[in-house]
Amino acid sequence: MSNPTEKAATDLKVAADIAETSSESIVSGPKETPQDVADSSSSAQQEEQKAPSFEKDYRFWMIMLTLCFSIMLASLEGTIVVTSLPYIVSELKLGSNYIWVTNVFLLTSAAVQPLFGQFCDLFGRKAVLISVLGLYVIGSGICGGATTEAMLIAGRTIQGIGSGGLNMSGEVIISDLVPLRYRGKYVALLLVVSTVGYSIGPFIGGAIVENSTWRWVFYLNLPIGGVGMVFAYLFLNLRYDREERILSKLKRIDYLGNAILMASSVSVLIALTWAGPIYPWSDARVLVPLLVGLAGLVGFCVYEGSGIPEAPVIPLRLFPNRTSIIVYVNSFLMPMLQFWCFFYFPVYFQAVQLSTPSWSGVQILPITLIAVPGAAVASLLLAKFGKFKVLHISGMLLTTVGVGLISLLKTDSNTGVWVGIQVMPAVGSGLLISTLLPAFQASLAEKDQAAATATWSFVRTFGMVWGIAIAGTVLNSFTKQYAYMVDNEVVRELLSNGDAYASGTQHFVMQFPEPIQSQIREVFLLALRKVFIISVAFGGTGFILALFEKDVPLRKGLDTEYGLEERKKPAGEEV
Repeated sequence: MSNPTEKAATDLKVAADIAETSSESIVSGPKETPQDVADSSSSAQQEEQKAPSFEKDYRFWMIMLTLCFSIMLASLEGTIVVTSLPYIVSELKLGSNYIWVTNVFLLTSAAVQPLFGQFCDLFGRKAVLISVLGLYVIGSGICGGATTEAMLIAGRTIQGIGSGGLNMSGEVIISDLVPLRYRGKYVALLLVVSTVGYSIGPFIGGAIVENSTWRWVFYLNLPIGGVGMVFAYLFLNLRYDREERILSKLKRIDYLGNAILMASSVSVLIALTWAGPIYPWSDARVLVPLLVGLAGLVGFCVYEGSGIPEAPVIPLRLFPNRTSIIVYVNSFLMPMLQFWCFFYFPVYFQAVQLSTPSWSGVQILPITLIAVPGAAVASLLLAKFGKFKVLHISGMLLTTVGVGLISLLKTDSNTGVWVGIQVMPAVGSGLLISTLLPAFQASLAEKDQAAATATWSFVRTFGMVWGIAIAGTVLNSFTKQYAYMVDNEVVRELLSNGDAYASGTQHFVMQFPEPIQSQIREVFLLALRKVFIISVAFGGTGFILALFEKDVPLRKGLDTEYGLEERKKPAGEEV
C-alpha cells in the first residue's frame, strides 16, 4: 500500500520523524530525552491540526468496492487451480510440467510489482489498475481456451503479471486515500479479502471440476474482471502529474534496476520451482539458478545504492532504521507461514482424513475466517493508540505456536480439534496483516509511499513462493523417509519420487486396499508433522525480530498529490 507525496509542511515533519527514528543503530536503541519526546509530540499535534481532513464519501466506498473486486480476483486464482490441477494435467497431458501452472503465476506476480510501483507514480493509479485488470482478463481467457501446455502456461504468465499489478496497486491506492494512523483497517480489509480468496480457491476449484469443466476455473474471471474495469473507469479518479510529457516519464524509469531485479527474482523462483518435485536441492540445475539469482539480488542492492539510477525502483532510503528492516523481514515470513498452511494443511485433510478436494477447502476456512476479527481488532488498536510493536510480537507468537500445534493432529482428530487448532494461527495472522504495511511506511516520506508499497508487496509474494518450496521439500524428504512403512513396492516408489504433494489426495489413497490405505495415511501424517514442526523455526525468527522493533509515530494527516480529484462546483458556487 502506498501513500502519496506530501507538501512542504508535512515533509518537514516527516523528515524530522525519519531523522529521529534513523538515529537508532541496528544494534542499539534510539537515544531520546524527555524534552525531545515532548517536542516531537507537540510538533505532531500541530501538524495534525494543519493536515487536510480524511473524508469518506460515496466515491471512497465505490473505490474500496473496486479494489475488493480486483484483490479477490488476484488472490482467488492463486489457489483455485490447486484442486482442479489433476483434471487439467490429464486433459492437456502436462506430465511433470504441471508445477508451472501454479508457480509461473506466483513467479511473474512477484517479479513485476516494483515496476508497477513506478508506473503508478508516473502514469497514475487509474491507468495502471485498468491495464492490469485487462491483462488479467486476457490471461484468464487464454487459460480457459487452452488446448496445449504452452498455451496454458502463457495464459498463466499473463495472469500472473496482472495479479502482481492488482495486489500492488490496490495497496498503493489505499495509501493515497487514508492517513497512515487509520490505514490499518483498510489495509486489513483488502488483505482479508485476499486471504479469503486464497482460502476458498481450492473449494471453488473443487466444486467447479466436480460439477462442470475445469475451463470455468478461468472463465469465471471474465465477468468479474469486466465489472472491475468498469468500476475502476467510473470511480477511480485520482490526481497525478498530467503535465509531464510521456517521453520524460519514460526516461525516469529505472530500466536497468528493474531488469536486474526481475532476472534475479525469476532465477531464484525457477530454482525454487525445480527444487524437490523435479530435481534434488543438491542438483546443479537448482543450485546454479539459485546462487546466480541471489548474487543478482545483492548486485541489485549495490546498484540501487550507487546513485546511478535517477529514480531507483527500490531506493535504499526505504530502510532507514532497524524497525523498517525488521518489519520488511517479517512481511516475508508471515505470508511464508500462511502459504505453508494454505498448501499443506489441505494435504492433511485429503490424504489423512480422506476428505474430498472441495470439502478440504471448507475445512481450512477457519484459519481465514477467524483472522477477520483479529485483523479488525488490530486495526482499531492501531488507530486508537498508534502502537504496532506489541501487535507484531503477539501476532508472530500466536502464529508460530498455532502453526506448530497443527503437528499435534492425529488420523482421527475430530472436527472440534481441527477447528480449534486453527484459532491461534488465524488470530495471529489477523494481528499482522493489518499492521505490517503501516509500520513499514511509518518512517518514510509521502513521496516514497508507492515505492514502499510495491517493495512490500514484492517481498510478500516472494515469501509465498518460499513457503510453498521449503514446505514441499520437507514433505518430500519425510514421505521418502517413512515410505518403508507401506507394504507395497509401487506405493513406496510413488512416495519416494520427490512429488509427495501430488500424491496427497483422497483419490490416490483410496485406490489401494487396506491395510495399504492406513499405511499411506500414517506416512503422510508423520511427514506433515515434520512440515509444521519445522515451520516453527521461521515463525520463531520473526517473533524474536519483533522484540527489537521500535514504535514509530503514525501520521494522522493526509496531504497527498494522488488523492481524490476535487469535485467540480456548480456554476456560480464559491470555490
